[in-house]
Amino acid sequence: MSTVELTKDSFEEALKGSDIVLLDWWATWCGPCRQFAPVYEKASEQHTDITFGKIDTDDQQELAAAAQITSIPTLMAFREGVMVFSQPGAMPPNALEQVIAAVRELDMEEVHAEVAKQQPEGPGGLAQA
Repeated sequence: MSTVELTKDSFEEALKGSDIVLLDWWATWCGPCRQFAPVYEKASEQHTDITFGKIDTDDQQELAAAAQITSIPTLMAFREGVMVFSQPGAMPPNALEQVIAAVRELDMEEVHAEVAKQQPEGPGGLAQA
C-alpha cells in the first residue's frame, strides 16, 4: 500500500480503519519534508498492513492546529486509535523502521490501562468508567 492523503473529512475514518496508522505532517515548501517523503513512501510499500497517511499542513490548517503541529515534518503513530508516538523532524530509514517495530511490539492492554488512568475524574472524584 502506498501513502494516502488525509483531510479533516477522512482523518477519523483512517484512524478507525486500521490497527496501526502512521501520519506524516508535511508541506510542499518544506525541504526536510521533501527529503523524508521517499523514506516514508518506501516504508509504506514494505509494511502493507499499516496505513501511511500524509497530511499537507497548508491545505489542512484546521486539522494541523487541532493536532498542535508546530514543526514539520512531524511523524505520529496511532495504534488502536491511541496516539503512541509523535516526533518532529525527518527520520532516516533505520529510525523509521525502529518506530514501526516499537509500535508493533506495544502491549496495548497496558497502553489502554494507562490511558484510562489519565481520564478526567467524574463527580465525587471518581474516575469515569
